[in-house]
Amino acid sequence: MDFFTAQDKARRKTGRLVVLMVLAVLALIAVTTLAITIALHLMGEQSATQTNLSAQGMWSALSIELVTGVAIAVLAVVVLGGLFKRSQLRRGGRVVAEALGGREINLNTRDADERRILNVVEEMAIASGTPVPSVYVLEEESINAFAAGYQTNDAVIGITRGTIRNLTRDELQGVVAHEFSHILHGDMRLNMRLISILHGILIIGLLGGTLLRSMRFRRVGGGKRDNSGAVVLALGAALMLIGYAGTFFGNLIKSAVSRQREYLADASAVQFTRNPKGIGNALVKIGSHSQGSHLQATQAAEFSHLFFGQGVRQGFSQMMATHPPLKDRIKRVMPDWNGRFEATLPTPQAESDAPEPEYNNERSGADPTLGRGAGLGATAAVLTGASAQAAINTMGQPGQRHLAQARATLEALPERIKTAAHEPYAARALVYSLLLSQDKTMRHHQLKALHQVALPDVYRALMDYGPEMLRLDVQLRLPLIELALPALRSLSMEQAQHFRLCMERLIEADGQVSLLEWTLYQLVLNNISKQGSGPAHLKINDLQRECQMLLTVLATAGQDDPVERSAALNAAERELPFSLRATDDISDMRALSLAVERLRRLKPLHKPALLQAMARCIEHSGRILPAEAELFRAMADILDCPMPPLLSDEA
Repeated sequence: MDFFTAQDKARRKTGRLVVLMVLAVLALIAVTTLAITIALHLMGEQSATQTNLSAQGMWSALSIELVTGVAIAVLAVVVLGGLFKRSQLRRGGRVVAEALGGREINLNTRDADERRILNVVEEMAIASGTPVPSVYVLEEESINAFAAGYQTNDAVIGITRGTIRNLTRDELQGVVAHEFSHILHGDMRLNMRLISILHGILIIGLLGGTLLRSMRFRRVGGGKRDNSGAVVLALGAALMLIGYAGTFFGNLIKSAVSRQREYLADASAVQFTRNPKGIGNALVKIGSHSQGSHLQATQAAEFSHLFFGQGVRQGFSQMMATHPPLKDRIKRVMPDWNGRFEATLPTPQAESDAPEPEYNNERSGADPTLGRGAGLGATAAVLTGASAQAAINTMGQPGQRHLAQARATLEALPERIKTAAHEPYAARALVYSLLLSQDKTMRHHQLKALHQVALPDVYRALMDYGPEMLRLDVQLRLPLIELALPALRSLSMEQAQHFRLCMERLIEADGQVSLLEWTLYQLVLNNISKQGSGPAHLKINDLQRECQMLLTVLATAGQDDPVERSAALNAAERELPFSLRATDDISDMRALSLAVERLRRLKPLHKPALLQAMARCIEHSGRILPAEAELFRAMADILDCPMPPLLSDEA
């Protein structure tokens, strides 16, 4: 399943889930009405010193006012409960991680285990074209992990201490690739919405429990026939039972969806790493571990469908399991498995002391100071239209070559620069340096303008890293921004606003906005912003003007000759259901920003045509320059289409 089909299915599945949950709520209304009707009937019969549960007597207690009142009450509780939970989750995946007791890993940690998982996550992110997510560690000895968030800019990877200690690097890659599959295929957003919907139903049960607990402090009065206490008791018990019944059916829906998506994520992990034993042996170790994948966190049950393995102990029925049986999952990725959970868990110290081979042993000839893209230049020199087409086709399902390219890219980055990208102050300085002009005079004006508004520590960091950043290979700029995103997302709202102001001062210092400046600005803002792009409901025919503007800008960036620019647009036009016309009016970057914002709302199955047109635009001459390739990928990211690195046609 390709990226866009997966996104479209996740989008439509959200609608079906809403329908199913509506049916569950209607069932709750019916059951609640019945329970209250019985209670009212019994109260009336008790007053008459008799008990009669005949259908006629029950029907007489039922009224349209009662049904309406119950429906309004149940709907109000479910909707308000769901909205309240959604408001709690508005900060994205970090809310889930913190609720489970997770601690965000320091990006420059000296802990060998934590450094190892950060390296794996960074590799996977760069290989898949997604922003590097924040990583949280749960201090639990079981083997488990999860991905949480509404979108890529608020996603986090959570992982238990037991996972880091007990899995080899290949096995960690398999687990992390599994979680990236959830991020890329829309499962993560679907799972977050399920949390909110189920919470609304659970609220009814919680309300019932509160009423029952209140009865401990209520005295039923002496000597008089007072049924009020019994009414409260009956109502509380009914609400609790109804609430948990609703939760039961909701969990059935959640579990069925989760099990299906787990199989798909396992398959995607194998495709990503080209190593079935990685994720397969990780699953075997779960079966071999004394605690398996079970978490002790009090809210583990609420988030159980997010986990890599069954996070809570299974109940009386497999129907309620959020994950398929371990044996079934292992057999699907390792058909030759002997069926026995026999795995030797590594010694933590030995695994921690092992060097990172991709970072410490390979490509030792790379220049450690300039980061001129060692190992990347030959690849970039032969990029063609086939390279762009392959990148589009592998969106959401990158392979081993992308992973190798990501490792080479990380090695080509100077260690000093990578360390700076992990610090909030230095990360801002690195972004500022990418906005600096190559012209010395203009760069002086930019620095003067920035000095008036920038924080002193950030400005000093800029002056320290700036000269080295000016020599940084163009192919390393986008990966560097991706590395810096977790540090930039840690900024407070006030810090983020000030960061935005400083970028704008740098961009406006020369009196014009270049395409490179605009792209960098939009890329950073889109990935640190707390706001999403809105519902994806537009068709490409509805956005002809916006497509025209974006493609004209892209054609102009790669071609100075008007004839070549027209040829680039003609090549792009062949992928679209409408005609393009050449125009010189591309100077309004604010208008371009509005156009891109609307293009982000394209339906998933309508985005491939635009990406294909963009690819034709940059490769019409027969080759793609490194700067064009990175501009293409950056624009795809802005359009919420994470694109893996472009690779050469060579096998």
